[in-house]
Amino acid sequence: MALHLIKLCVGCDTVEELIAWRAPARAEGRPWKMHTRQSPKRAAELVDGGSLYRVYKGLILSRQRILGIETVVEAGRPHCEVALGEEVVRVLPTPRRAFQGWRYLPEADAPPDLAVGGAVETIPGELAVRLREIGAW
Repeated sequence: MALHLIKLCVGCDTVEELIAWRAPARAEGRPWKMHTRQSPKRAAELVDGGSLYRVYKGLILSRQRILGIETVVEAGRPHCEVALGEEVVRVLPTPRRAFQGWRYLPEADAPPDLAVGGAVETIPGELAVRLREIGAW
């Protein structure tokens, strides 16, 4: 069973903004890396099929495959670099409270992926949450 990470997406309010923010680095051929101070102790489990789930304004909206985790020392300070896949997969909008840093996310708690090209992708996140709350979705 895969283990995932969950992290707040600071500076981007939508999945589209995240993709647009990444575009210049992608054009230069730079790999997509997420930087954090703490290295996960369960890195082997994360690399074995795990994803990074991102929280935008209180909703989990997307995930990316974790390709590798490396602890790097720069200027005498260690930090962690998490290499991510280029594909950003949209997931069923799921509410999540704010937290600091990152957290482990067990497979059982991870929201399912949305169907590619389906009408569900165009539903605003707040509406999706309300529909789930009343049991209509």
